[in-house]
Amino acid sequence: MKLNKILVFIAAGSFLVACKKDPKVQDQTNQKEQIEKVTEGKFDYVVEQFADLKILRYQIPGWETLSLKEQKLVYYLTQAGLSGRDIMWDQNYRHNLTIRKALEKIYTSYEGDKDSKDWKAFETYLKRVWFSNGIHHHYSNDKIKPEFSKDYFDSLLTATNTKLSKEAYAVIFDNQDAKKVNQAKGIDNVAESAVNFYGPGVTNADVASFYGEMKQPNPKKPLSFGLNSQLVKENGELKERVYKSGGLYGAAIDEIIKWLEKAQGVAENKAQGDAIGLLIQYYKTGDLQTWDDYNVAWTAATEGNIDYINSFIEVYNDPLGYRGSYETIVQIKDFDMSKKMAVLSENAQWFEDNSPLMNEHKKKNVVGVTYKVVTVAGEAGDASPSTPIGVNLPNANWIRAEVGSKSVSLGNIIGAYNNAGSSGRLKEFVHDDEEYQLEKEYGQLADKLHTALHEVVGHASGQLNPGVGETKETLKNYASTMEEGRADLVGLYYLMDPKLQELGLVEDWEKVGKAAYDGYIRNGLMTQLIRLNLGDDVEEAHMRNRQWVSAWAFEQGAKDNVIEKVTKEGKTYYNINDYQKLREIFGLLLRETQRIKSEGDYKAAEELVEGYGVKVDQAIHAEVLKRNEQFTSAPYSGFVNPVLVPKMDDNGGIMEINVVQPKDFVTQMLEYSKTYGFLPEVN
Repeated sequence: MKLNKILVFIAAGSFLVACKKDPKVQDQTNQKEQIEKVTEGKFDYVVEQFADLKILRYQIPGWETLSLKEQKLVYYLTQAGLSGRDIMWDQNYRHNLTIRKALEKIYTSYEGDKDSKDWKAFETYLKRVWFSNGIHHHYSNDKIKPEFSKDYFDSLLTATNTKLSKEAYAVIFDNQDAKKVNQAKGIDNVAESAVNFYGPGVTNADVASFYGEMKQPNPKKPLSFGLNSQLVKENGELKERVYKSGGLYGAAIDEIIKWLEKAQGVAENKAQGDAIGLLIQYYKTGDLQTWDDYNVAWTAATEGNIDYINSFIEVYNDPLGYRGSYETIVQIKDFDMSKKMAVLSENAQWFEDNSPLMNEHKKKNVVGVTYKVVTVAGEAGDASPSTPIGVNLPNANWIRAEVGSKSVSLGNIIGAYNNAGSSGRLKEFVHDDEEYQLEKEYGQLADKLHTALHEVVGHASGQLNPGVGETKETLKNYASTMEEGRADLVGLYYLMDPKLQELGLVEDWEKVGKAAYDGYIRNGLMTQLIRLNLGDDVEEAHMRNRQWVSAWAFEQGAKDNVIEKVTKEGKTYYNINDYQKLREIFGLLLRETQRIKSEGDYKAAEELVEGYGVKVDQAIHAEVLKRNEQFTSAPYSGFVNPVLVPKMDDNGGIMEINVVQPKDFVTQMLEYSKTYGFLPEVN
């Protein structure tokens, strides 16, 4: 599971990755001409801003302290990750690669007027498509609308001799495939979603029927059916096209394998090397038992300074929660922060035992929960340019219960968000100066702790009732938002607990808790709405969970005025009058949310999400958008990746690896397409 930023306005807003020749060797001279080091001490986190997006940079502190062997491991893992980049593009939509290649050809070869309004609109459209790994918005899932005309686009195609199929051309401008992922109630979610996990003509009923007939080899350790395949109809029969070497996306997967084999050769220890070996075997065979074997080995491989996430993992982009999006994150352990936060892992059983869950839903033995703060060294696929700030894996419930999980907080990513933000939007939406001062003094710490509690304690807590199927099967299209809301609630419940101070994590648990509660309610009921167009429903899983948690708590506390809706000078605010009572309400909702998951109660999940998490108060939304007009900072942020550039000796061996920063977004996107474009336009 991945954790998105909690507070839109902290940190940029604030709140779970083959080469025809070795690209970093082949193009070293060219790379150095294209990229520049950013002077340390004067690091400029902001690259540029366009549309509703801001592009940031992040640093890799401590790189120089790694041994050359460790640096090689990081380099090989980042190359493996980038080699699969185009898989994510094709997964997102079947015409994405065709459209991207056409847009990039126009951009690099057009010699006409580049100062015109139309050209600027074309350039912005291309950047938005790059950011979203396709033509649908990375967060809202709506198709991105170009602000240039068909006639102008036709002139660009003609001027650059660029060809584009009729169908791909049409979808840029028409209303077809308008939603990448459509989670609306009462529709055929598969048929109405443009995401390329299912072939034409496949329906919700087809998916349910196909996987309902599949028998688990071991029901106690269920395989993740559908995780690494596309489900299509051929001559009226359903069949899977498996992602593997020699299968779907095989050309890119072969490159991933090549770099993973290099990484295995410089593994820090046997356990790490064995895990990488199983991942290689999984990519070669597509076998889901091997995937589980890998996850068990990867979860147990906790020693070493380097770790990674790689493969088809999160299922948020599948409206039914089966298929994993390609994602990689390469991580270096942040020793100081990991030592401080490991206390959560060490006390995971205490948190479970003292939670408000029903006794039968508590784990008697929380095992193997490891928590680290990490420094990101590279990301790709679904983790880039838009990245999570925390990740807890693996996702299989039985592995979590028997082996444990790994939780990480992406420390340098969170730091970059915080250093690139401003306080103007915060001042606009806080109720009073006390709330503002609490946020300024304790907000970042509260944010970090919520990330940690969400990932370490939240996703690791609770258990399914005997005989209840996997959550994706029982809660279906509500599975993702229910799980993220459940983990959020665990974090919220314990953020207002003196245990945090007893463990040495905070100096004033009450003030940290107040800052966390203020920020969550403010965001869940108001500020996250700046991400939506007026009239839109909430679609994204994390946004939904923040709204249903906040709205349910607001309603439950109405009698005692726990959260007060205040109007001052025509502006709306939400002020918490009783923090301890709100904690009790969060506890009640956590108990019910875990019950829903443990029992597989689809009807209750539907009522909770649809009743509180989907529809938006239109008057509040209009007001929020109006109040937000004064701020120029974009509501969404993402990152360019630092570039790892190896220096070679006379024998072709790596002598050292330097970290350099890309000077702009365009340069990196074009370089990625050139160097890692291993897939054909149609797959």
